[in-house]
Amino acid sequence: MKYPLNILIFLVFIFTSISCRAAPALGESLKLGSSAENNVEVTITLERGNDDRFVLSATFTPQSPSLHLYSKDIPKTGVNGLGRPTLLELSEDSPMRAISELTENVSPQTPATPPLELLTYPAGPVTLSFHILLPEGDSWANDEVIVTYMTCDERGCRPPVQQKPIAIRIPGRGLFQ
Repeated sequence: MKYPLNILIFLVFIFTSISCRAAPALGESLKLGSSAENNVEVTITLERGNDDRFVLSATFTPQSPSLHLYSKDIPKTGVNGLGRPTLLELSEDSPMRAISELTENVSPQTPATPPLELLTYPAGPVTLSFHILLPEGDSWANDEVIVTYMTCDERGCRPPVQQKPIAIRIPGRGLFQ
């Protein structure tokens, strides 16, 4: 069966549009991946800032309004074994490179009872971010980020999620030139 040329061109255009992801424009955010475990949804995004600087972020959203996360600054094993930090990390072999410290969008709180070093975020979502350098090239690449977190409320704690990889696809730097 023969198809007219304009129908073939249209089909190629539609297929290409569906199969390609656009790199984010200045100030736009692009969802790279997500995961949900132990009553928390984690969404990984990439935002393009000024001077072709990029910000990689993870938003940790507890699925219950009473759940809180722990500060990124507590030890990886918790304080006296209690709690786990909320973390976003690059995998060892990631083609991305972190060029800033990890920051948080909310300030941690000191608990009312000991141990006072067991800092928590207020109940609700928390976003952690850092600036990155994207890999060279003008194509998309498979990668992963590593997250750690634990939630608790007045009824108790959920099991910690530690060093969980989340698969993402990242654009090469050449896609922005």
